[in-house]
Amino acid sequence: MSRLYLAPMEGLADYVLRDVLTGIGGFDGCVSEFVRVTGSLLPSRVYEREAPEVLDGAHTRSGTPMVIQLLGSDPEWMALNAAHAATLSPHGIDLNFGCPAKVVNQHGGGAMLLADPEQLNRIVSAVRAAVPVGIAVTAKMRLGVSDTSLAIDCATALAEGGAASLVVHARTRDHGYRPPAHWEWIARIDAAVDVPVVANGEVWTVADWERCRAVSGCADVMIGRGAVSDPFLALRIRGLMDRSPSAGEWQHVLGHIAGYLRKLQARVGSRHEHGRVKKWLSYLQRTWPQAAELHAAIRRVHDSHEILEVIERTLSVGQLMATHQSARVGRLDPADAAVV
Repeated sequence: MSRLYLAPMEGLADYVLRDVLTGIGGFDGCVSEFVRVTGSLLPSRVYEREAPEVLDGAHTRSGTPMVIQLLGSDPEWMALNAAHAATLSPHGIDLNFGCPAKVVNQHGGGAMLLADPEQLNRIVSAVRAAVPVGIAVTAKMRLGVSDTSLAIDCATALAEGGAASLVVHARTRDHGYRPPAHWEWIARIDAAVDVPVVANGEVWTVADWERCRAVSGCADVMIGRGAVSDPFLALRIRGLMDRSPSAGEWQHVLGHIAGYLRKLQARVGSRHEHGRVKKWLSYLQRTWPQAAELHAAIRRVHDSHEILEVIERTLSVGQLMATHQSARVGRLDPADAAVV
């Protein structure tokens, strides 16, 4: 059976949004934002802050399993930190070899490591040796730094180093997030390694998911920005909601935005809630034009409580309109109701 995973998205899908999206449903698992490893052993409180799911059996509140992702370039420190992270009983340790961010790449981490397959192998081998056998070690990679010439070598190095599975984002670092995603390369990687491969990149709709699976040959898919733009995408893929978004769903989306903001406000030490809501709306407007209207209404507002008031008023207006429309239909003769 095909599995769906919620992708790690640094600066976007923090644990609060993970909680909201997995709570809506349809996902088999999720991955934390990366925890950066440098030259020290990180204490448990770092994981509890970045991935508080570890305090609840490494599940989101909906029961979706969560994997901790680490990012770093030194095999020894990665191994030591992975061993400690494993004591928190995550559902796996994932290693990030795909982040294209300049601040990460300048320090030799993320996608920059794809220029050195041997170092990839050393990192995965060290982590695999340090982590208990019962906890899977996995890896997420892109197709390369500036080209795809080492894509197969990198995937092979990761698999031979002990990665139990690979998530392949079908673009190079230099491609960033520009379309298209080169799913045909995922098929080549899948044919070259003996571990399961999960396809990732440019899945925004059910049709995209279908094409991604057909071209990549992979049954399992990881969805990132597509799930942020359409929180019901996983349910649509599962056949549990209409295949395409509709205007009538916006009220439900508004409810989830309000819930998201309330959870942000309740988070200890939370900051910049207004910016996170606006960022989510910037993705949602790809699917619902109403999101652009709401974004414009709160664009200059920096107080999250004021923003919540705007959202709740918008919700109330929508509910009143729906009630009025329902009552109006109820007053019509059956012969006239069909034209409403």
